[in-house]
Formats: sequence, structure tokens, C-alpha cells
Amino acid sequence: MAATRRKRRAAVRHPIVHLAARALLIVLVGSVGSVLLLRWIRPVTTAFMIEARVAAVIAGDSHYRSEYRWVAYREISPQLPIAVVAAEDQKFPIHAGFDFDAIADALGDRGDGGPSRGASTITQQVAKNLFLWPGRSWLRKGIEAYFTVLLETLWPKRRILEVYLNVAEFAPGTFGAGAAAQRFFGVPPSRLDAEQSARLAAVLPAPDRLHADRPSDYVRERTEHIESEAQRLGGPAYLRALSFQ
Repeated sequence: MAATRRKRRAAVRHPIVHLAARALLIVLVGSVGSVLLLRWIRPVTTAFMIEARVAAVIAGDSHYRSEYRWVAYREISPQLPIAVVAAEDQKFPIHAGFDFDAIADALGDRGDGGPSRGASTITQQVAKNLFLWPGRSWLRKGIEAYFTVLLETLWPKRRILEVYLNVAEFAPGTFGAGAAAQRFFGVPPSRLDAEQSARLAAVLPAPDRLHADRPSDYVRERTEHIESEAQRLGGPAYLRALSFQ
């Protein structure tokens, strides 16, 4: 009798295991395939763009408009990539997707009771923008880490930076360098100068509160700091020397 019950339990368990394994395989193949395709194909939209539009609909905001125009890396002023790297992720050219020193510093600040700060790399932000939902949870962080590894494995650094410059939100509903350059400065992204580029980079941490067209004292100070850091790194040559252009 006991042996019969064990056989029945095993018979039930095996289909569940097989289904779970099959589902996991589908998820893995689908995610790897999606990331690999996006190495060459322009993203039509992102998870964050979709979430922003849905949030506007739920809030009844009939004035919400989304601006997103893809611009090739070579058509973006070299001042913007270095400004973004200087502001967001100075070790971007050399890390493998994660800046462990920045993570340790952020955890140390939190443990000391200081203000929390972000430690996400540009690659992690691309993963979040393309594939994930807003919010904080261990599950989300785990998925983000998985996609970060995929991006660093399957894409060259230049492609990661190109996609980031095109999908980053510079103001509510304004995604990418093409839309931002035109909206705030009335120029194509190829004509952005160092100060304009630094100002765009300055608003990236909080595009809903910081304004490139109406810069606060904080944005002005941050813009000057970013320009200084970009020059310290070597300017656009910092990326050219690493085969980014």
C-alpha cells in the first residue's frame, strides 16, 4: 500500500517537474533570443515607455504625449555619451555590467544611516528600461542582474550605450537624445554642445523633478560638475580610445 502511494506521488511529481523545466527553457530561450535580436534591431518601445503610458491612462491624463525617435550612435554629438558616462557610470567602459565598488559604497551609506544613492550601471539601466517594471524587490533585482549579464555577453559596449542614449527618459514622455535635444534646445542631437549634453545628463536621475529647459540651482551645479568630470576623463577621446566610435 505504501509503495503504491509513493508511486502515485512520483507519477504526479514528474509531470510537474517536466512542465517547470520546459517553462524555464522557454523563458531562457526567449530572453536570450530577444536580447540577441535587439543587438541589431531598434527597440520599438520599452517596458518603461509602456508603463508610463498605462499610468497616464489610468490617471486620466489626456495631455500625456510620448516622444521617441531613434538616432544612430554616429548621429549623436560625442559630447553626450561622455557626459552620460561621467554622470552615471564612469567605469562603464571597463566593468562587466556591475560596479561593485559603487554597490559597496551605497550599502555602506545605507548602513550608516546616510541618504541612499543609486549604484546601477548604464547596462543595468538598459536592462530595466527594456525589460522590467518599476519598483524595488529581490525578484526584480534578480531578473535585472540576469538581463545585465545577457547584455554584457551578447552586445558590444557601444550598442549598450547607443540604446541607453535612445531609451533614457529625459523628461516625462521624452525618451532618447533625439527627442530631448529637439525639445529642450531646438537642435538635432548631432549639434549638442558640452554644456547642453551635461545638462541633459544632469536630469537623468529624476526626469520628473529636474528640468533641462528650466534648470534649478541644483541642476546648474550638477551640470558644471558633469562637465568637469567629463574633461577629467579625457572628453570624447575617453570613449574613442576604447573603440566606441
